[in-house]
Amino acid sequence: MSANNGKIPDMTIQAVCRAFYRESNSYGFAQIDYVKFVNALLDMAMKAEPDDGESNQPDDHSADGPPAAQAAAPIALPLRGERIVVRRFNEEQDLPLFDRWLADKIGRYFLLSRTSSERLEIRDVARSDNNVIGIVTLPDGVPIGSVCFLNLDPVQRKAELRKIIGEPDQRRKGLAKEASVLWIEYGLDGLGLRKIYLNTLNTDIRNIKLNEELGFAVEGVLRNEVLIDGSYCDVLRMGLWRD
Repeated sequence: MSANNGKIPDMTIQAVCRAFYRESNSYGFAQIDYVKFVNALLDMAMKAEPDDGESNQPDDHSADGPPAAQAAAPIALPLRGERIVVRRFNEEQDLPLFDRWLADKIGRYFLLSRTSSERLEIRDVARSDNNVIGIVTLPDGVPIGSVCFLNLDPVQRKAELRKIIGEPDQRRKGLAKEASVLWIEYGLDGLGLRKIYLNTLNTDIRNIKLNEELGFAVEGVLRNEVLIDGSYCDVLRMGLWRD
C-alpha cells in the first residue's frame, strides 16, 4: 500500500471522483461496472510496490509553500522565463491579437464567465482598472498568448487567474504553465496579492493535477453550475494563498 497517509485532501478526492464519474457515465458505465472498477483499482493498489515516502515529499523549492510563494523581492514587468517573456499589455498593439486568439473553442473559454456562462468582452476587460493583463511572447518578441488577473481586489488582496496560449502551434509545450508560474510570482510579489484563485470548467484529473503543481488547492466544486451548449457543467474552484 502507498504511504500517502491521507495527504490528499478530501475535497480533491471528491473532485477527482466527480470528474471520473462524468467521463465514465458518458462512456456507458453501469453500476456493476463501477463495482468492477473499484475492485480492480484496489487490487492494483494492493499489488503496488511499497512507497518509502520519498515520492510524496515536496520538492526543495516548495518545502515552505508553493513555488510561486518563494520570491521575496518585489518584481515588475517584463517577466523573463527560460522560454518565454511576459510583458505589459498594450491596447492598440495587442487587441487585434485577441480577436484572433479568442476565435476558437479554447479562446472562447478564456473570457467565458465561470459562474454565469456570460461571455466577457476583451475591450471591457482591458479597460477596467480591476484587471491586469500580460502578454506572453517568445524570446524574440513574437506574441503567443496572455495571462490575466481579473477582479483584482486591493483591499482583500486577491484576484482570479486566467491564461491562454492563443497560437495553436505553441500549445501543449508547457508554455502556459511556465507563464503561470511567472505571473503568480508577479501577483504575489509585484502586486502584493495574498490569494490567487481560479474557477475552471475543466474538472478533469489532468487539469486538477496541473493546477496543484502550480500551488493551487481544491476549495470546492459547484455542481451543475452553468449551462453551456445545452449541457450543465461543474465549476471547480481552486485557490493559492500566502500565509
